[in-house]
Amino acid sequence: MLVIFTDTDCDFTSKLAKEYGFELISMPYVIDGKLVKPYVDFDKFESHKFYDILRKGTLPTTCAINPEEYIKYFEPHFAAGNDILYIHFSKAMSGTFNGMNIAIEELKEKYPERKFYTIDTKGITILSYNIAKEIGDMFKKGATLEEVLKWSDEEVDHFATYFYADDLTFFRRSGRVSGLAGIMGNLIGIHPIIHMDSDGVMKNVDKGRGMKSTLTKIMDKIEELQDDIKSHRVVIGHTDAKDVVDTIVTMLKERFGEDLNIEIIDVNPTAGSHCGPNCVGICFHAKHR
Repeated sequence: MLVIFTDTDCDFTSKLAKEYGFELISMPYVIDGKLVKPYVDFDKFESHKFYDILRKGTLPTTCAINPEEYIKYFEPHFAAGNDILYIHFSKAMSGTFNGMNIAIEELKEKYPERKFYTIDTKGITILSYNIAKEIGDMFKKGATLEEVLKWSDEEVDHFATYFYADDLTFFRRSGRVSGLAGIMGNLIGIHPIIHMDSDGVMKNVDKGRGMKSTLTKIMDKIEELQDDIKSHRVVIGHTDAKDVVDTIVTMLKERFGEDLNIEIIDVNPTAGSHCGPNCVGICFHAKHR
């Protein structure tokens, strides 16, 4: 039997994981000195409440999972004679995968007959979410592991994400995206446009003056890169920026039609700790990233 894992940095909730039959790894964050594990320490993420706390000046931090914790997730399934597929957020973004690799090496010695497969979505939040849901749909339709792995090799780089950052204060203070020019987000009316590249790293690709101008540039980029956009989900993720989401939905439908398959989700608190409130991103099927 194959057991499929994903993680909360892929914006999967415990409810959604159960719907797909996935096991869920909780990626922790620390706020006001307290370690919080999403969907372990709470059942429902209260996004407005969380991002309002950040607006008032609180800066959460995140931390890697240690090897012992990974063993607790994986060993029961190996011991039961199952193999594991883990669909995860970008390994280029976190040292947590060092802990995972140590755990897997230890478990392989104990269970040498077991197999451990990974699919690196080379993204986080909505990009990882979109890919994980496509894979989940494939398994629901009866796809084999080999078919899913082949699809992933070919398709992961055909999901693109572009997002609008209200400012880069949280990014800069977290140290997560050293390649971005943090000062841009503090210039009045100037908004950076960021995407996830094919190495799974966030890069600043453009900027706009004012929200509407910035979103128009993102729409132009989607129109340029989109590939069979209506046959796939277009996922909008936000950190408590519902007014901006409403504008984006209107703009997308004007460009691509009312029948566009749009899904709107709240960005998980662990990733949200790095981008802060008022951030909005769009993930779509593309010719390339």
